[in-house]
Amino acid sequence: MQSFFAEAGGLEVWKAAVLGIVQGITEFLPVSSSGHLLLFERLLGAETGGADMFLGIMLHAGTLFAVCAACFPALLRLLRDKKRLLYLVLASVPAALVGFLLRGAVDDAFFGGDLLWAAFALTALLLAVCSARIGRGYAPRLLNAPRAFGVGCAQALAVIPGLSRSGTTLAAGVFLGLKREEAAEFSLLMSVPVIAGAVLAEALGLVLGGTQAASVGWGSLAAGTLCAFAFGLVSVKLILRVMARGSLMPFAVYLIVLAAALLGARAVFGA
Repeated sequence: MQSFFAEAGGLEVWKAAVLGIVQGITEFLPVSSSGHLLLFERLLGAETGGADMFLGIMLHAGTLFAVCAACFPALLRLLRDKKRLLYLVLASVPAALVGFLLRGAVDDAFFGGDLLWAAFALTALLLAVCSARIGRGYAPRLLNAPRAFGVGCAQALAVIPGLSRSGTTLAAGVFLGLKREEAAEFSLLMSVPVIAGAVLAEALGLVLGGTQAASVGWGSLAAGTLCAFAFGLVSVKLILRVMARGSLMPFAVYLIVLAAALLGARAVFGA
């Protein structure tokens, strides 16, 4: 009998589960899910953007379901508030344009991982400055169209692996004067169209590109998706709690240590 942990002809279930856990935890915490997935794919010998692309689609779907479930009341309020819904659409435009026009160039330039340490370090810097601003205190401002668009522009930068979408949008929201809780909620709401768009784009690429989705077994797909969903729920709750009462500085310290480790590894091993 085939072991549940080693499916024939595809990615092992435990590896898919690990990738799901990584995706779920890092999608909503300000540490970059794309950067961490790139690292773990290399460690595990997986490739969610290539032969295992269907797994990548399902991992994103798992986190999409997680944020929708965790933020369901906020989504209902959004649908009743036409002005706020317009702000969300406006904030989503920059990322959509960058993804459509520049994604291929960005993939070629950054998905080799050579500059991953620099993107992690830049995210750490943004989080440190954001944490300092929160610590000093500031007069909060209401969300409006220009501020929504500004946060959206920050989100567009996160197409670069290692530059956290959550981190850039949280920092931008705080820099633009939003209350920390509102910055967190708006960042999470912004993730819904972005993740949904990524799922759709990857699915279209899979269909149009003729990539074989069958390289990943159903057990691996289920394990990865469920782990992404479960740990995505945890990370959504955690970032809301951190932005309400905690500090972003621990995430900045973690990313600096990770960036230094990657840079040291490149110096020692040349890769």
